[in-house]
Amino acid sequence: MPYVTVQSVARNHLLDIAMQRWDRILERRPDLKPAVDLQQRLLTLVIELAHTIDGGRLPRLSLPPKYIATKLTRGVPVFAGEPIPLPVQALHGVMLRLCGTLAEGGAGEPAEHIRSAIESGSLEARSLLAASLAREQAAIRTAAVHRGLAPDLVWLVAELAVSPFAHALQRAFFASPAPSEQGDRPRLASSPAEGRTAAPALATWNRGYCPACGSWPALAEVVGGHRVLRCSFCALAWELATYACIYCGEDAEPFVTAAPEEERKDRRVEICKGCAGYLKTVDVPELSPFPLLAIADLETMDLDLAAMERGYTRPSLKDSFQP
Repeated sequence: MPYVTVQSVARNHLLDIAMQRWDRILERRPDLKPAVDLQQRLLTLVIELAHTIDGGRLPRLSLPPKYIATKLTRGVPVFAGEPIPLPVQALHGVMLRLCGTLAEGGAGEPAEHIRSAIESGSLEARSLLAASLAREQAAIRTAAVHRGLAPDLVWLVAELAVSPFAHALQRAFFASPAPSEQGDRPRLASSPAEGRTAAPALATWNRGYCPACGSWPALAEVVGGHRVLRCSFCALAWELATYACIYCGEDAEPFVTAAPEEERKDRRVEICKGCAGYLKTVDVPELSPFPLLAIADLETMDLDLAAMERGYTRPSLKDSFQP
């Protein structure tokens, strides 16, 4: 089951689910209220943008299934190297609102400086959004530093703004007519009429980074015994054929899965002594819809701390892919 269908959720229902999950976090960790409040405001903007994008038209890309299959076979994500038109006008306004929200939520002047740079054109919105979609983290950081801006904050603003578009795009490419647990193989399509010829290549995808955008997963959600990786950017869900470190492929003694809390074995960390990488793994009744994976990431922050205290890290994004 290399690719898993994640059902879309109506906007109002999505907000209801999000509020319930935030309430549960605060019941256990009232000290996280500032972080929850900020995430609530940010994700509300992302959800509104996702609703707008879902109601619009995605660009029609000339990517034949055989071409996509060749890329996947070579380990190159679908989006990599493709000149994908972006809805810059819609995303531009959201970036400014995200900057304002971050400024009010504690980022202060650094976020205001980013907003001013975007408004003045000193930080060109189209280039920034395109670099984020292409996962060019080094280029964005360099551009930010050159302009005296906080690089991590610039990366976050661009990623939050373009992620709904990336999510809609991957759903269009990896459309599946039925949940895979019913026995149907997912179909990879660059238009509703295409897809079947590229499906075998997707079925053999056994890499830890996302087959759509190339990002590492935020975590793995385990549903019905299936370890499903969830892309930290576009929220694609896919399953590997092997149980091993998603970063280096280690599957022997250096690769260990452990539960930091004895009474919470449903929340685990995969650690690899070979590459010093880690991945959070959580048992869930169903996969998190976009963009609520960010809430799952916040809910499991203690697992990040447990891994990092032992010297494990989440590696940087892979270098830019060239098809």
